[in-house]
Amino acid sequence: MRSQLGGTILWLTGWSMSNQVFDRLRGLLPDFHHASVDYSAAASSEEMLHLTETAAKGLLSSGSAPFLIGGWSLGGLLALKLADQKLADGLVLFSATARFTRPKEQQNRGWGDAYVRQMITGLQRDRQAIESKFSQMMFTDLETASDLRNHRSLVGDWTTPALIAGLETLRHVECLSRLPTIHCPVLLIHGTEDQICPYEAAEELLMQLPQAKLLAIPDSGHAPFVGREASIAESIRSWWHDQ
Repeated sequence: MRSQLGGTILWLTGWSMSNQVFDRLRGLLPDFHHASVDYSAAASSEEMLHLTETAAKGLLSSGSAPFLIGGWSLGGLLALKLADQKLADGLVLFSATARFTRPKEQQNRGWGDAYVRQMITGLQRDRQAIESKFSQMMFTDLETASDLRNHRSLVGDWTTPALIAGLETLRHVECLSRLPTIHCPVLLIHGTEDQICPYEAAEELLMQLPQAKLLAIPDSGHAPFVGREASIAESIRSWWHDQ
């Protein structure tokens, strides 16, 4: 158990989303220094991976221990990859998965590759339609009715190549086979009604990560921390204190 908090959290946002989506959460965790990676203009999946790895290595070398990574969705997959490289002391993963695209028999844990390829093609034809459909899938009917979908901090300003790079990352990066070797503590925060990274993907992470805890958010979709920042911040603080 930690007698005091402190250290650094590197925040990695989700596909097409703004880094500002974490602002309220960061403000409620003043015990930590906060940093983020801007990959909204990444030209390729390789550049996206390079940006996150460079940031993590830089913060680690600066003595920012303990060093946590907070990742949402795509950011969660990137965080797992960094942890597999021993570049984190702990992870906080929102709506994460170890493998986004899945074969037909695992569709309850992710999306078919063909659907993601269709999104890539669609971005080059009608980007707004693709982003709008994705945004609609993020929230439950109840969350939409409470106006969470119009949360201004969600909207990112990504280039089209970066959106494609993010989808290519989701297609090709998988950490599923590496989960048993990721020994740092992991807090999983996942909405039970998530249509993008299904709740079953979180249960899979819980089963295969050596030191994972799952916080289920009932009736929540793909952004379980939005509108719930106070309770989520307290959960993060309590979890890390107990490590």
